[in-house]
Amino acid sequence: MRSVVFGVLCIACLIGLVVGGDVWRVRLHAQQPAMKPQGELIALNSDVEEGRQQIVVIDSKSRVMSVYHIEHATGVISLKSVRNIQADLLMDEFNTDSPLPKEIRAILDQR
Repeated sequence: MRSVVFGVLCIACLIGLVVGGDVWRVRLHAQQPAMKPQGELIALNSDVEEGRQQIVVIDSKSRVMSVYHIEHATGVISLKSVRNIQADLLMDEFNTDSPLPKEIRAILDQR
């Protein structure tokens, strides 16, 4: 039980650091445009499988992302991957299935 509480507190601290205090004051509306992050870090979370949560932290300034898994039962946080995505973002296209971006552009150019 202590591990679960510790894990939840770690998640809350991580999200609190990333999001910052001012964001919590903003009211969300369906027609409101998407907010720009106030800081350089962006955190995204999702349940990836039974009993495990995934948190992706993106440093928008250095263009590095990291992926963490958190075990719900124990609160254990594991670093799964870290990657500098700067070179990825310089690529014009990268798809493994059709239609490829150049095929889509060719279809659109025919209009």
